[in-house]
Amino acid sequence: MPEDPSIVILREEADHFAGHKIVRVEGNSKIDQSRLLGQTVVALRSWGKHFLIELPNFSLRIHLLLFGSYRIDERKDTAPRLSLGFDNGELNFYACSVQIIDEPLDLRYDWKTDIMSAQWDAKLALKKLKAMPDALACDVLLDQNVFAGAGNIFKNEVLFRIRVHPLSTIGAMPTAKRRELVEQTHLYAFEFLEWKKAFVLKQHWLAHRQSICPRCNIPFVTAKLGRNSRQSFFCENCQTRYTSTTTAKPINTSIATKKPKPKPRKKSQ
Repeated sequence: MPEDPSIVILREEADHFAGHKIVRVEGNSKIDQSRLLGQTVVALRSWGKHFLIELPNFSLRIHLLLFGSYRIDERKDTAPRLSLGFDNGELNFYACSVQIIDEPLDLRYDWKTDIMSAQWDAKLALKKLKAMPDALACDVLLDQNVFAGAGNIFKNEVLFRIRVHPLSTIGAMPTAKRRELVEQTHLYAFEFLEWKKAFVLKQHWLAHRQSICPRCNIPFVTAKLGRNSRQSFFCENCQTRYTSTTTAKPINTSIATKKPKPKPRKKSQ
């Protein structure tokens, strides 16, 4: 699922359509497409994982879900969910959710929760975390009401950075750790954006989809954790598990640990 930095890139790439009129509408989306024809794009915006096309009296919300994609001034072989034609090009979306929003976007969205918004409010995020002491660290980083735009890559990378186990409870984490969680999530968003634009994002993954902990040189544990059972990659040695009790419940590492494949031995000459 594309995360906030990827949607920011889409917004920047499509920015030249702002101020232009929609002259063609196609696609298999179920919205009333006739409403779009002849509308002028007021602005292109984003909130978290939502790409927003603001029109004079309503807006379009595009969510790329797990496997959605887009093409600008070119098409894929498959039918688009929505295709918008302008006098200066076309914008095509595939395998995504398309929704019309009739209310003003400022009423629908709280820009202070978007981790890449100029209005991002770290104090608000800390306040929300304080109000959910029993929540797991692996869940709050995927909670769009707290960190709009963060996803599974964020979760694995940020928790590894700050040395926090994904099954830590927020209330048991020291205040300094909660503050570090908020700060590093915001910082990682802009590093993600920079690396994504340079096509080197995966080269900077320290934990996500990795096998060996770069700090401890031991196998990472991989397990589907949290409310949504999203895949976590973490080190049991250097990532502290903060719990409200003295004894934490162990996870079944016998089935969760991803061990590296042994290297073949060289034959003696």
